[in-house]
Amino acid sequence: MSNQVLVPHTLNPHAWVNNHADYLYAYALGRINDADEARDLVQEVFLAALEKAERFEGRSTERTWLTAILKNKIIDIYRKRSSGLRKPEKTEDKDYEDFFHEDGHWREEHWPKAWGVEDHDPLHNKEFNQVLHQCMQKLPALWLAVFTMKHMEDESSENICERLKVTSANFWVIIHRAKLNLRACLQKNWI
Repeated sequence: MSNQVLVPHTLNPHAWVNNHADYLYAYALGRINDADEARDLVQEVFLAALEKAERFEGRSTERTWLTAILKNKIIDIYRKRSSGLRKPEKTEDKDYEDFFHEDGHWREEHWPKAWGVEDHDPLHNKEFNQVLHQCMQKLPALWLAVFTMKHMEDESSENICERLKVTSANFWVIIHRAKLNLRACLQKNWI
């Protein structure tokens, strides 16, 4: 056993803009797709962090702590955008339940085809990510929020339901429909 003492991280608000603004901006922009709103969010994060500085316990880095504040602000935006959109839209062309087993996994005959991004070509992947991002922006606000939280933020289903005020059944319907819409959009615009 060593007698090593853990020194908690301390805050340095004077360096936040230089050290964290670009990272936080890119993080926000990737999730809300609005440059002005992303810039405003970063400013709001810095203000909120200053107001809550006494609560910082130093058990994480500044960036981790600032990112956690940003995540909460992004979820607030998702909630605001999705208000009034609690019920997913009905579609007339396909019965979604035909695509999935009861456990939520794809039925074999409807399994998504390879999109050709497995080759690790950075330019190819960048183009694919642009198309994916455009397709995601076509989703209804609530669907986008649920899909992003689940598949980009790796949030638990329970946490998403609680934070966005959706039922578990509604959550799974939204996830399935978002996947189907993304699949159709990607097959149309990418393949």
